[in-house]
Amino acid sequence: MKFKKILVTAVLALFIAIPGFATDETTPILKNTTPIETPASIRGQVLLNRLEEIKGMDVKSMSTSEKKVLRKEVRSIEKEMKRVNNGVYISVGGIIIIILLLILLL
Repeated sequence: MKFKKILVTAVLALFIAIPGFATDETTPILKNTTPIETPASIRGQVLLNRLEEIKGMDVKSMSTSEKKVLRKEVRSIEKEMKRVNNGVYISVGGIIIIILLLILLL
């Protein structure tokens, strides 16, 4: 049992120890550069601006059909924002399972 724990620890240590990559000295490293705006980030900003416009509207004076159209638009914007951001989300349950597995293995 003790040998198995040592073997698992050694294998994990080998996977963690990844050598660094050498940089090419002939290419200059650019400093103080501005970030490049990608189409996804521009589209995300446009969507955020539209959501702010919708939040600023006076909803009480609108008819029910106008409210329904706005709700559909907000839902579609939120779906598109999720698609644009390409984020990876881990639930609380997933984090707990990962922590428990790490505790059991180490």
